[in-house]
Amino acid sequence: MGNGLKTFLYGVAAGICIAIGGTVFLSVENKVIGALFFTVGLFTICTFGLNLFTGKVCYLFENDRRYALQLIPIWLGNLAGTWLTAMLLQQTRIAGISARAAEMCESKLNDSLLSIFILSVFCNFLIFIAVDGFRNNPHEVGKYLALFFGVMVFILCGFEHCVANMFYISMAGAWSGRALLFLLVNTAGNAAGGWILPLLRKIK
Repeated sequence: MGNGLKTFLYGVAAGICIAIGGTVFLSVENKVIGALFFTVGLFTICTFGLNLFTGKVCYLFENDRRYALQLIPIWLGNLAGTWLTAMLLQQTRIAGISARAAEMCESKLNDSLLSIFILSVFCNFLIFIAVDGFRNNPHEVGKYLALFFGVMVFILCGFEHCVANMFYISMAGAWSGRALLFLLVNTAGNAAGGWILPLLRKIK
């Protein structure tokens, strides 16, 4: 299998994982419980080494141009995985969660672009803490605490994660020009937020 195809397919798999986390969040009434079990997505991605855009983009400045170019098929793979999951779930008895996804998307898509960008920056600030903590924390318990706290806090704060939003928009059937613009601003904010701590670490 070529490296490009593998990169894309690992992105698709990561998108499916996040979509499963999003499904849990949409399926439970308690927001804290939903945030807790949403973490299954990032837990699986980190455990199996899958390609999630919001995690990979944090390490842009530690890698070469080839790594940067891989972020494009990863993002597209994440989109394909979340969309595919949503399309399949809409054919099942739990398709009713699309109503809750629609409510969420109405609020998100009516927000200002500045608000979306800022909320996206804070989201990936926390995602970097989660992913890098899992990657580098020498303590086994610390690795998983980083994942769970990073993900739960961004969800409970209402911060914006572009891959999760790919799923919510797909599940709600809310794709439009406005939705695409929202997602691009969301992606840019996630990228910027994921670079803050890595760049600070480079300061001598």
